[in-house]
Amino acid sequence: MNTNAPNITTIEEFYANLHPNKRLMGLDLGSKTIGIAISDLNRQIATPFHTIRRKKFGIDAAELIKLIENEQPQALVLGLPLNMDGSEGPRVQSTHTFVRNLNNLPHFPKDIPFIYWDERLTTVAAERSMLEGDLSRAKRGEIIDQVAASLILQGALDRLASLGR
Repeated sequence: MNTNAPNITTIEEFYANLHPNKRLMGLDLGSKTIGIAISDLNRQIATPFHTIRRKKFGIDAAELIKLIENEQPQALVLGLPLNMDGSEGPRVQSTHTFVRNLNNLPHFPKDIPFIYWDERLTTVAAERSMLEGDLSRAKRGEIIDQVAASLILQGALDRLASLGR
């Protein structure tokens, strides 16, 4: 993982620079969608927020930047799709490429750090929780990526809370 870039950080490094009353935004990058979750201002609860249906990088990035401008998160928590053995595969490279491409956009806010968060099994957990909630297949399909993003973000929020103890 490239943590040497100026706006890519670990959760522990980020904790040292927390600002009060600032949200975090979680992202679950998929090949067809980007699930987005947002935290409350106290950074305790992650809530499913939005799904971007992927078209082209420029269109997707513009929609994401607009959401960032509206919500003003202090950081973006991106799910890092590691293989089950912890190794990095092509999906991890795709996530790194997405971040690099965002950083190269002149209108992307450079003061917002990225935090990578291990997302193994989050989509499975999201699907399971929605099945337990008795959601229809159509409704699950609409929000699965948002729910996965909220699980990614909630993991990071819980880690931040544990660092404060």
